[in-house]
Amino acid sequence: MVVWLSLSWLLLVTLIWLRVVLSRDFTLKDIINLHPSGTTPYPGGFKCFTCEDAEDNYSCNRWAPDQYCPKDTRFCYTRHQMNSGGESMSVTKRCAARDECASTGCVEQGGYMVCISCCEGNICNLPVPWNLTMAVFSTKSLLNQESRVHPSCATSFTKMVLYSTKNIP
Repeated sequence: MVVWLSLSWLLLVTLIWLRVVLSRDFTLKDIINLHPSGTTPYPGGFKCFTCEDAEDNYSCNRWAPDQYCPKDTRFCYTRHQMNSGGESMSVTKRCAARDECASTGCVEQGGYMVCISCCEGNICNLPVPWNLTMAVFSTKSLLNQESRVHPSCATSFTKMVLYSTKNIP
């Protein structure tokens, strides 16, 4: 009887541990050798995390191919679907043109919450949008101008935005 209880307890703890480990979010600490190389296929080349209907953000980012986006794209697109309890059900990420980013925000669809965000910058779509605060279209420059902001300015602004949204519940 004691062996049976010990075995049951071990299985329960293992299942809880697996759920916590497997459902964790992908963070900057998880990025290994995922950075722009010295040469790009075209001037201004960039990369986005890419996946189709991954079970969560960790799975998406973990197995995302390390490839440059096509020249006709400028943004990284993220679609995050959650169940009524707020748990990830599906994550899709890809390179996108401007018109694909027109539907940012969150909407309820068939009992699920779907949040869409777009961003401009190399692998800028690391996080997934969980709410309206994160489901935004963020750019480095004005959309109606072709001129670009100096990368160091854009990086500082992005860090400021990420830091300010980090503490929002």
